[in-house]
Amino acid sequence: MSSITHGCTARVRLSERFSIQPSRLRWQFAHAALLGMFASNALAAEPVDHSEHVHHADSAEQLAPMVITGVAQQSPLTVTTDPKIPRQPVPASDAGDYLQTIPGFSAVRGGGSNSDPVFRGMFGSRLKLLANGAEMLGACPSRMDSPSSYITPENYDALTVIKGPQTVLWGPGNSAATILFERDPEDFSELGGRVDASFLVGSDGRFDRNIDAAAGGEQGYIRLLANRSDSDDYQDGNGDDVHSRWDKWSTDLVLGWTPDEDTLLELTVGRGDGEARYAGRGMDGSQFERESIALRFEQDNIGEVLQKIEARVYYNYADHVMDNYSLRTPSGMGMMANPMASNVDRRTLGGRLAATWQWSDYELVAGVDAQRNEHRKRNSSFNMMTGTLTEHDRFAWTKDADFHNYGLFGELTRDLDDNSRVIGGARLDHAAAKDYRSTGASAGDSRSDNLSSGFLRYEHDLQSLPATAYIGLGHTQRFPDYWELFSGGADAFANVQPEKTTQLDFGMQYSQGPLEAWASAYVGQVRDYILFSYQTSMMGMSSSSAENIDGRIAGGELGASYRLNPNWKSDASLAYAWGKNSSDGEALPQMPPLEGRLGLTYEQGDWSAAGLWRVVAAQNRVAEGKGNVTSKDFDESSGFGVFSLNGAYRVNQNFKLSTGIDNLFDKAYSEHLNQAGNAGIGLSADERINEPGRTYWARVDMSF
Repeated sequence: MSSITHGCTARVRLSERFSIQPSRLRWQFAHAALLGMFASNALAAEPVDHSEHVHHADSAEQLAPMVITGVAQQSPLTVTTDPKIPRQPVPASDAGDYLQTIPGFSAVRGGGSNSDPVFRGMFGSRLKLLANGAEMLGACPSRMDSPSSYITPENYDALTVIKGPQTVLWGPGNSAATILFERDPEDFSELGGRVDASFLVGSDGRFDRNIDAAAGGEQGYIRLLANRSDSDDYQDGNGDDVHSRWDKWSTDLVLGWTPDEDTLLELTVGRGDGEARYAGRGMDGSQFERESIALRFEQDNIGEVLQKIEARVYYNYADHVMDNYSLRTPSGMGMMANPMASNVDRRTLGGRLAATWQWSDYELVAGVDAQRNEHRKRNSSFNMMTGTLTEHDRFAWTKDADFHNYGLFGELTRDLDDNSRVIGGARLDHAAAKDYRSTGASAGDSRSDNLSSGFLRYEHDLQSLPATAYIGLGHTQRFPDYWELFSGGADAFANVQPEKTTQLDFGMQYSQGPLEAWASAYVGQVRDYILFSYQTSMMGMSSSSAENIDGRIAGGELGASYRLNPNWKSDASLAYAWGKNSSDGEALPQMPPLEGRLGLTYEQGDWSAAGLWRVVAAQNRVAEGKGNVTSKDFDESSGFGVFSLNGAYRVNQNFKLSTGIDNLFDKAYSEHLNQAGNAGIGLSADERINEPGRTYWARVDMSF
């Protein structure tokens, strides 16, 4: 379900940074004029041939759909899209934001950026999130710098989501989904180059700029990706400011050597940093420093049986600072009365070696992977007598945790006949952790587990229908992560056991003529589900503890698109997740409510226009005081509906324009999973943070 524009974007903003401060009224007028241009083209355009539009949308004469409003499942359990394409609502500033265009995804949000993705109500390490095969783990004990906050979607060429425990190729623990952001190797047949650039301007001071440039020849290439995104505090539908400003940048340099068409050696180095305000926390993020280096090798067409060898090694470093004084004023009361800062970091070193064999009707991908990460911390110190703050960087680092994982995996596909296939996989992992803290019940202790995972899936192309049906059973065992072992209370390290998920996935893909439809459902049981419980003492101090319970889960997603005629296309999707704490007889917390999307797109020549109606039901199944390391259920939530518009125009082969109005009717609403407001910035502690009100944005894409 989508309206899409290919390539990078150019987004232009008038802002105080250039000493230009247009009023909100002038911005609305300019935006309306741009939409009017699209409308006038609609009235003047001639009809186009339906088949030409569908199959040749990337040609110079045709405009690919401009803005993603939702992404359909393309094959059994797999969703693939191009993250360079802008989406509605306003194009994403982080990976968690972009994933919400895929049915079944939601997010824990506490500000304007750096949301933490949730899929089918599952959170954290239940989602395996990889960027070019590497895992970038955040350092904050409460996931202020979630792994998704270090990923800029436009820096990647492809986004793939594999639902459920239905692959073993990309590491352990992916009980909910495997999420892959990937870059394609450059392919220059002769000396040459390309430049793609984008700029975006939007309400509340939003300003993004992005460049993706490459040059090379037959023997290799160099590629530079750089971007910056910033925004002021946004206003909700009531006109109230929400503490949510951010400013972040990221850059990566890629060097590729291609001695022949079947060999690739690629080196990537990158850096990034930023800051972000959080309405749902007692501190803000004043530093999100990232350092990355990765080496990738691929050899294709090796022989008749051994087809391919691929290897990757990577190093990622996150250096995160959170404080209560650089982006806000200390509350003057309680724990946050005085200035304070906390500095945490994490170093992650990993690698993967895999080979692909093919013979007869079989294909086998097998290999090994490994990862080591260590976590450190240090804090500032405030002298109550003198009223002076000693910054965190004046103190030495203290190591508190170390994790290791070594895995062996294999995934086999067998074609039973022209219409049927079986895919199965298994992996064995050895996971270990050590507590380096000097105090506490588990200080100096180590623990380790041998964990097994596997799946078996059957796919069949139906003869009576142009459809593919599938059913798969998967099982995965997940070692507790840093947040669960070290933020889950005094006894968590010793007592929290690995989580074990067994899930049945089934569904269907249908495509014939103007109609495409898909359905993906699941039912599962989770043994030793890791659940957080929150308590508040008589002194007003809050704490959390992690424990194991048993749970049951079920739900699914479905969608359809129908081309009404050569110009009009409609699409819709529905997503629902259900969970029960079967140990205590109550709901599993942090489950998103039923959500539906309905879109209508008109395409004509070199322009398109679309409307999106998003409807979310009330959520009455909650477990108050229970949740995950980031947030908890604190009450029921109301349903809402939000309507948005977008339009786009291809000026020529080099320039594309797109624009949108999100939340057209300026509705005041909040998502069920949004964090509670922080009283120190004007919100009561039991008040969900509202989403942005009416938001205007415009974007320019340039390709040369």
